[in-house]
Amino acid sequence: MENSSSITQIRDEQVCYCGQISATRTSWTENNPGRRFRGCHFYGRLDACDYFSWVDPPPHPRYNNIINGLLRKANNNGNVKIKMRRLLKLHQIVMGVFVIGVIIVHYVF
Repeated sequence: MENSSSITQIRDEQVCYCGQISATRTSWTENNPGRRFRGCHFYGRLDACDYFSWVDPPPHPRYNNIINGLLRKANNNGNVKIKMRRLLKLHQIVMGVFVIGVIIVHYVF
């Protein structure tokens, strides 16, 4: 059976200073990519308290380099997909105008 100090510690980690159950989130900052933390239930709002606690231990320094590199690569791939969608949309517009032009020329002349 757990002693009272370990129960208090568990409660302290789960309840923020607002008295709300804290939420586990994932950091995606440059210094802590993918590292989980517990923060105020109202994290990100003006009425949030300053409760903060890391869930994960600090990773090996190489981990940050690998994760940040993968995130940059995924972001670049996302940018390529956005550019391809824009190019496809432009292609559809050009083809639509071309088809309308052909129809107009066919029926006018």
